[in-house]
Amino acid sequence: MAKKLKIKQIRSIIDRPKKQKLTIEALGLGRPNYVKIHNDTPQIRGMIKKVSHLVTVEEIEE
Repeated sequence: MAKKLKIKQIRSIIDRPKKQKLTIEALGLGRPNYVKIHNDTPQIRGMIKKVSHLVTVEEIEE
């Protein structure tokens, strides 16, 4: 079974650099407490690393 990542935005993107705003948008988030589930891929991991201070990540089995 493929691993999935549950990504939850915990901080606002107000006053953040444009790249961070675009990364949050690309992850399908946009406001605090939004949650999105993605496949665990190197691309998604890289995006999470760039905005790690704005999100929490939880690994889930599916």
